[in-house]
Amino acid sequence: MVKNLERYPVITLLLVCLIIFFCNLDELYVNIMEARNFITAREILSENNWLLTTLNGLPRYEKPPLPTWLTAISAATFGMKSLFALRLPAALAATLMVMMMYRFTLKLHLNPRLSLYSGLILATSFYVIFSGRNGQWDIFTHAFMLTAIYFLYNLFRGEHLWKNALFAGLFAGASFLSKGPVSLYTLLLPFIIAYGIVYKFGGFRKRLLPLIFFLLIMVVTGLWWFVYVRIADPEAFIAIASEEAANWGSYNIRPFYYYWSFFTQSGIWTIPAFIGLLYPYLKDRVSNKKAYLFSLLWTLSAVVLLSLIPEKKSRYLLPVLLPLAMNTSFYIEYLINKFGVIKDKKETFPVYFNFGLIALIGTIFPVAGYFFFGKELEGFMLAFLLTSILLCTTGLLMYRNLFRKNIRNVFFLTIAFILIIIGIGLPLENTFSNDNKDFHNIDQLADKAAQHGIKVYSFGEIAPETVWEYGKVAPRLDAFHTLKYPEETSFGVLVAPADETEFNRIFASGFDLRLEDVFDINYTAGKDEKDYKQRLVSRYYIVTKKL
Repeated sequence: MVKNLERYPVITLLLVCLIIFFCNLDELYVNIMEARNFITAREILSENNWLLTTLNGLPRYEKPPLPTWLTAISAATFGMKSLFALRLPAALAATLMVMMMYRFTLKLHLNPRLSLYSGLILATSFYVIFSGRNGQWDIFTHAFMLTAIYFLYNLFRGEHLWKNALFAGLFAGASFLSKGPVSLYTLLLPFIIAYGIVYKFGGFRKRLLPLIFFLLIMVVTGLWWFVYVRIADPEAFIAIASEEAANWGSYNIRPFYYYWSFFTQSGIWTIPAFIGLLYPYLKDRVSNKKAYLFSLLWTLSAVVLLSLIPEKKSRYLLPVLLPLAMNTSFYIEYLINKFGVIKDKKETFPVYFNFGLIALIGTIFPVAGYFFFGKELEGFMLAFLLTSILLCTTGLLMYRNLFRKNIRNVFFLTIAFILIIIGIGLPLENTFSNDNKDFHNIDQLADKAAQHGIKVYSFGEIAPETVWEYGKVAPRLDAFHTLKYPEETSFGVLVAPADETEFNRIFASGFDLRLEDVFDINYTAGKDEKDYKQRLVSRYYIVTKKL
């Protein structure tokens, strides 16, 4: 069975991606980042704002629009209310990333098995799974840039110079049009540094004109939207650009060493990823020393460059996971080939500990899971039983193969462990739903207000998740720090609790205010729990002008 998986690596990777990125894609609730992106996609369709993109009717130029366009097209095809449709483009981008990792590494060292391991490790790394199943735009920019790097590598090697320059430029431009220069700095620049050190830039003169052509294509395809918005809406564009630039040096500031635990973002591969970084230990054990040094330098260069930026978030480490997966695959290949003859306990202990822990989680899941989920399992018992049987079986098989020192089987069983959790076990997250006794969704308000001829506005910064659930634009009355009074004699206003005092101060003198309803979309936490978010509460007022 395992030999067949290795014999057909492309099919294996596609099947793994199908389960990891597409199964149960609509299970999780829309988070704040997704809500912003999905609202913009919805307003592209409802307001025809394809170029001057908006969020609740206000300009949203912080993020370039390519992923939003793709999401809007998917929503127009399969339905705006389908979370599967809204997240589908991200899943496709993640699949592209995994397949390009396979193709790039195969081109690099001509080892299909090692390339398969790289793709599988990447696909099952924690933050890649999260990003590929989530309607955020990070996965797009890095998937497109990895594709550009593949063609750029071909160009560096002297293959079909103009064709590779064209495709590298188009995909690099698509990356820029997905999230600005982020991937240029965090993925392409570290690649160039590592490539220059390990492989050098021989024959540069012959490649100079195609490289200039690549840069030209990248600039044109990546910057045209920014130029258009700068001309069409200069005031809003400059204000948003200034705010974004200021955030890089004043928002979420973390120390230089904040990213030093970057390998933990690979999740289940944390220990192998860390050992793979130990160059003195592994350099004489890998099958391709030059390619290993390249992947190591690419990984470390990305971490150092990210560390230089004052603003730091865990999700910014996503591009590091690409070369890290490649780097980790060298260690996995070494274990598969040599673990049976390794006698040193210092080498074997981390392997037994890492995969033994995974096996332990699988074998105790039926009992631990039953006590953890408890009575909440009602309605989800079939999913729980299937997950329990499969995880327990996988854990026992891992123990068996660890005992026999068959790391190839252990590796593929680890992949199966992830596939079971996502493909079958993910619906169990619904057992955490609706613990908030005060939960009251806002998704019916738009229809009710329309029936009574009431136009609904907003005051203050309403949570994006609330706007998403509301389903329409709720024009903000205090946008750009300028108050605009509606023309209607009676209208509705959504107010965040933090802005309620200011709202009452402004409107109490000339209007009659009646609190009509309170909406609370905290799905999983009640008011007395630490995970409860006050920003997900909105108060709905009916405001009537005094005669």
